[in-house]
Amino acid sequence: GRRTQLLKGLPATSTVEENAAAGVSVYTFNITVSPLSSEGVAILPTIINSNPLTEAFDIESKGGLEYRVVTTGNPVLDYETMPKRFDLEIFVEDTTGRTDLNILTVQVTDENERPVFQGNMAIQTVMIYVLEGTPPECIYQVDAADPENADLKYSLLPASVPFLVLESGAIFSTKEFDYEKDPHCYLLNITATDPDGLNSTKTVNINIININDERPYFTTKQRIYRIPEEQSPGTVVANVSAKDPDDEDSLSRLFYSIQSSDRYFSINPSTGMLQVTGRIDRDALPLRLNPNISLIVRVEDSPSSGHTSEIEITVIIEDINDNPPECNPSTFRKEANENMTAGTVLLDLRNYCKDIDVDPSNNQFNFTGLSGFGSNNFALESTVSGRLVMTESVDLENPANLGVEVYSLTVRVQDIACPTYSSKYPFYTSLDIFLCYIIYIYIRIKPVNEFFPVFSNLSYVFNVPETTKVGSSIGRVNARDKDRSPSVITYSIVSGGGTRDYTNIFWISPTKGNVKILARLDYESTQKHIFTVQASDQEKTATASVTVNVLEVNDEEPVCSPKFYSFQIPASLAVGTNINGFRIECQDRDSDPRSFRYFINEGNVNNHFTFSPSAGSNTSRLILASRFDYESRLDRNWIYRLRVYITDDNLLSTRDKTTHLIKTGMVTLSIRVIPNPTTVITTTPGFTVVTKRENIYSESAWYVPFVITLDSLLLLGLLGYLGFLLATWVRTRCPPASKADGVALIHFTFCLSSQTMTKLNTAFDGEARDPVTGKMYEFNTRSGARRWKKSNKRLQPVAAVQATSSATDGSGQVTDRAEASSKKEPSEKRKESAAGTKLDAKPSAGQLETPDQDGLRLQKQK
Repeated sequence: GRRTQLLKGLPATSTVEENAAAGVSVYTFNITVSPLSSEGVAILPTIINSNPLTEAFDIESKGGLEYRVVTTGNPVLDYETMPKRFDLEIFVEDTTGRTDLNILTVQVTDENERPVFQGNMAIQTVMIYVLEGTPPECIYQVDAADPENADLKYSLLPASVPFLVLESGAIFSTKEFDYEKDPHCYLLNITATDPDGLNSTKTVNINIININDERPYFTTKQRIYRIPEEQSPGTVVANVSAKDPDDEDSLSRLFYSIQSSDRYFSINPSTGMLQVTGRIDRDALPLRLNPNISLIVRVEDSPSSGHTSEIEITVIIEDINDNPPECNPSTFRKEANENMTAGTVLLDLRNYCKDIDVDPSNNQFNFTGLSGFGSNNFALESTVSGRLVMTESVDLENPANLGVEVYSLTVRVQDIACPTYSSKYPFYTSLDIFLCYIIYIYIRIKPVNEFFPVFSNLSYVFNVPETTKVGSSIGRVNARDKDRSPSVITYSIVSGGGTRDYTNIFWISPTKGNVKILARLDYESTQKHIFTVQASDQEKTATASVTVNVLEVNDEEPVCSPKFYSFQIPASLAVGTNINGFRIECQDRDSDPRSFRYFINEGNVNNHFTFSPSAGSNTSRLILASRFDYESRLDRNWIYRLRVYITDDNLLSTRDKTTHLIKTGMVTLSIRVIPNPTTVITTTPGFTVVTKRENIYSESAWYVPFVITLDSLLLLGLLGYLGFLLATWVRTRCPPASKADGVALIHFTFCLSSQTMTKLNTAFDGEARDPVTGKMYEFNTRSGARRWKKSNKRLQPVAAVQATSSATDGSGQVTDRAEASSKKEPSEKRKESAAGTKLDAKPSAGQLETPDQDGLRLQKQK
């Protein structure tokens, strides 16, 4: 808004004294407003800033348009510690939007203040402690300060106390205090005054502390005490008392203690009561040698660094009959042979028992009360000697014997003297019951080895199949001993059971007698093993013979010769011919030759091969079972890899074959079929689609044939539709085929845009004579391709056949996709021969060549 003179009396300067309370007026001013301002002031006068920043001032209204600046008391103004000048910016605005801003300068003036005590005296009453007997000295230094830094003077009231204060504030004692005569406490008022007469007062509390300066003395006169041994803890032996002259007018604060090292007694530090704290055993060292215990008792008038006095107290320990006789050991274990004679001394108890009471009248005892199971076989020679003797021998094998090997006896070792203090011990019931001790005696009747071990059989026969696994148990031998109790029998093989390769192929369990095999049994090598086993009870032995009959098992497979053979045969070989005179001879170490059965498991495509005889002989010949048919494309393989299996199950019934072990040998044959010279091998380029399906059929899977049939129909429909589309495309893209030399040739014309047709060069690495015509022909030993041999080495033309799409399979054999014409009219054959001659003289783009081992490839003529 517009700025005008609204604050009347500003700017201005004013003063205020330090320590001014809240609400003290600092300055008064008025506000003038415009006549147009009907409602007066819009923003009341406000301190919008101060320099330095403070909240010590505020503006209050006095009524109307008159205002004043007052102190807030937060913080209280201090001339000595705060700024001495404040510039207050005051802002006002009326209702018309006019504003005004002016500065009020406030100066803080100094005033005289009272002295201020510092340190502990500023916050609390100071407590000062003075020991009695302390010589006069400075006991405290008063610390006070004047806000105006003026010098202060100190004074003390009341003046009659034995203390004084110097102008520097030091408080001195003026006498040596006696706690018993002087007051125990003094209150001093210390006043600090500034030069203008302003002062402050604080109180000091002085306490006189008593010190210990007198020695205590004992009032107890008795020095010797007698007590029996084995007193219970807490038993009072004596009450020791003393006094301290320093505490005649109050309860004594004396402390009692035992200075000598002692484990039997303790003294109450406050009352002086001497009590038993540990077991006191008169019969144990060192009290067994000296029953007197000397104690040094000390009394002190303070826990430490006080005055002390000491006396010696003697405690005499008296013996009581508190120990029963004891035997070490308390349990005896003895052995006696079953044939030991009566009257033999087994044990002298007197050598092991004693009474440790010191007084001879308390350590006498005797032996009584022999009891326990079988005690009628034993007796004590006398109650004094304590010798245990056998009254009769024991025969463990006698049926009339109780069959007990260990007898449990008890003997009472009894104290003769009466216990003196029976009422103090819980195990004493009355004065006429003697202390006693029970010992336990276990006598084991030791069997005598009187009998030899006896096997359950004189000889053992075990029938074991030769295929039994190594480590298997094949039988068990057993021996017994008639001794009571039966001795532990151990088994071992002492002779036999070995072969040329193994020292011993059998093992016997030393504790159980189980016989196991350690090496594989072979019926063909050894049919029977005989060895001797021994049973021993550590002293006596017995032997038995063991015969192991090895049972024959069909574990040898037929071995045939040759294992592998490779040969070649012509494609025109007659059915029933023994191929190349080949035969296999087989042997089996554990099977009859009549048990052999021959069958071809793999590679016999179209079942061209068989063996004769197929079973019942150790020799068999390879026979051609059906002729090869390559012209009708029924056969396409030129190489047959036969895997022949020979089993030894021919003599087994169908039911026995499921339970008996059957072994199988194998022979591998590789047969290459050589094409006939007149065999036509089409080489029309094309492609082969090979589909391999594997079906696992279950009788419960009724839906499988349905799904297969449905999928086949859909596939045939799809292939037919694709063939129709292909034929339509070929008809629209390719020109009609032309005639050559007036002979109509049925063939496909391939429309090739930029393909490269590679000419096939077949390597003819063999030659032979045709048995019909007698002419020589050449052939490829791998692919089977043939041609008539000429001096110019040119290819022999072959009759033209219907062009079909073909391809070469992975084994190098030609596989035709279209079926060749099986019949032709003679005139057509002559025409095709003539056409073939022309084609041989001048190859054209569609000329057919004999395939080589790399497959069919065509070369485009330019």
